Amino acid sequence: MSNVVGIVVFPGTNCEHDVAAALLDLGAKSRLIWHRETDLEGLSSIVIPGGFAHGDYLRPGAIARFSPVMSAVVEFAMSGKTVLGICNGFQVLTEAGLLPGALQKNVGLAFLCDVVECEVISTKSPITATLSVGETLSLPINHFEGNYTCSSEDLKRLNDEDRILLRYVNNPNGSVDHVAAICNEHRNVVGMMPHPERAMSNLVGSSSGRKVFQSFLSSLEVVQ
Repeated sequence: MSNVVGIVVFPGTNCEHDVAAALLDLGAKSRLIWHRETDLEGLSSIVIPGGFAHGDYLRPGAIARFSPVMSAVVEFAMSGKTVLGICNGFQVLTEAGLLPGALQKNVGLAFLCDVVECEVISTKSPITATLSVGETLSLPINHFEGNYTCSSEDLKRLNDEDRILLRYVNNPNGSVDHVAAICNEHRNVVGMMPHPERAMSNLVGSSSGRKVFQSFLSSLEVVQ
């Protein structure tokens, strides 16, 4: 299997180069995938980065969900390969039905740009496999609609199946059960609101994102 990570780019995506730089810093190769492409052959995994896909003109991720690349991403995920959605990418994954729930406007209707503490709840995922339960990560957030919500049934399932990966220590946006990151039932599709690609060095305030991507890349090696 190739070690190349595909990074999906929609009109309005603005974190693709940050993700590529983070991966390169850890020795991984990546390729930008324009939203009209459907050929994901040779890729080990997919990252859907943050931004404002298609301007978020309807609601975040709702238009992006219908871009040609998403049909390929759904097939990619259904085949068992790893897909990570960050911030706007998390929104896209919920709109595409690859993750339960939805992201709504933050409590207080304020855009949030801050660094928050997140607790590792489960290590059974690509982004947390090399971390420890109870470990705290300092990660940047940058969103207006990062308030995760889902039905009571879905929330029970997420808890019962150990699929809540990260929780906010001090909930900044009103997310149900302090959810900051979740995965699907097969544990290969992950959505997270914080931006690990912006926390790769203590020079920028935190290197916690480095741990997230190291785990992500290590999980790909295990799959191979």
